[in-house]
Amino acid sequence: MTQGTHDGRPASGGGGRKRQGAPRKRRRGLKITLSVLLILLLAAGGTVYWLYSSLDGNIKGVDIDKALGDDRPEKLPTSGQNLLVLGSDSRAGAENKELGGGGNVSGARSDTAMVVHIPEGRTKAVAVSIPRDTLVTRPECTKADGSAVPSANRVMFNSVYSQVGPACVVKTVEKMSKVRIDHYLEINFAGFKDLVDAIGGVTIDVPQDIHDKSSGLDLTKGPHKLDGTESLAYVRTRHGIGDGSDLGRIGLQQQFLLALLSEVKSQDLLSSPTNTYKIANSATESLTTDDGLASLTSLSKFARSMQGVDPASMETIMLPVAYDKADPNRVVAAQPQADTLWKAIREDATIPESAKKSPATGG
Repeated sequence: MTQGTHDGRPASGGGGRKRQGAPRKRRRGLKITLSVLLILLLAAGGTVYWLYSSLDGNIKGVDIDKALGDDRPEKLPTSGQNLLVLGSDSRAGAENKELGGGGNVSGARSDTAMVVHIPEGRTKAVAVSIPRDTLVTRPECTKADGSAVPSANRVMFNSVYSQVGPACVVKTVEKMSKVRIDHYLEINFAGFKDLVDAIGGVTIDVPQDIHDKSSGLDLTKGPHKLDGTESLAYVRTRHGIGDGSDLGRIGLQQQFLLALLSEVKSQDLLSSPTNTYKIANSATESLTTDDGLASLTSLSKFARSMQGVDPASMETIMLPVAYDKADPNRVVAAQPQADTLWKAIREDATIPESAKKSPATGG
C-alpha cells in the first residue's frame, strides 16, 4: 500500500543499514483483510443476499486453473482452504492514478500480498503476509495473451504481477511455499478508499507525529478520524515511520485493521441491509477473483462456509525474512523459519513460535 519503487529499483529512503529503534511488531497487509472483511459482510447478510444481485456484474474473474495447468502442489487432504489475497496498485483510470500519489507509473502492481489459511473446521484462520520487496524466483509463466515468460531469479515479489499477471503470482507463491492456492482475491486502491468512506471514516490513535511528504500524510500524535484518502496515506506511509522500508509500516496497517473492524462493529452496520449493500458495492466494484468465486452466488456460498471464523482470532504472521546480503534494501526468505512455516500450513498443523521470528525488523 505504499508508493515505493518497484520492479527492482532501490526504494526511496530504503532501509539500507539505517535501522534504529525498537523492532516494530511485524503485522500484515491490509487490503487482503479488506477482501476477507467483504466475505464476512456478505456472510452476515446471507439471508438477504438477493438484495445484492446488482453486485454480480461488479466482480471480475481470472481463470487461474487454466493458466496454471497441472504443475501445481496437491490439494489438501482435508477441507482446509488457502486464499491468496492481493492489494493492487492500479494506475489505470484517473481515480487510481490520483490515489497512487501522482507520478508517471503505468499499469498495475501487487502492493500487498497475503496467504490466508483456513484449517479444516473453519473456526480460525492464519494470514501470512509476503513483503513486497522480497526477492524470489519467478517460475516460467504464460501471460494472458498466451506468450511465455521464462523463469528468473532474484526478482522482487511485487514485480511479478506487473510483468506477467495474477496467475503468475499464484504460481510463484505455490512454487516458493509448496502450498496449493484454492482461491484468489484482489482489491485495488480505489476500492479501499471507497470502503472506508462508505462506513464514514475510521478513528485512529496515531502513535507518533507523522510527516510524510511522499504520501502526503501529516498527522500529530493522538486520535484522528481519517477518511478514505487519509486512510490510504496512513497505511501506505513508509518514509514517516521506522527505517523507511516496506517492513517499518506494517504495525500501522495492523492498528488500522483493528480500528476498521471496531468501527464496523460499533456502528452495527451488519444489521442494516442498506448499509451492508453500500459497503459491499464499494468493495465489489474493485474486486477481482478466480473464476470459482467470480459471482455473488459463489462468493456468498464461500462466505457462509466461513461463518465460524472470528476475525478477532485470526493469527497474522509475516513471512520470516532477512536482509539480502547483496542489497540491504531487499529481503529474502529466512531459513529454516520460512520452510517450517509453510510446512505447518501444508499439514494443517500449529505453526511453531520459532517459525514466526524474522531477522529483518524494519525498525
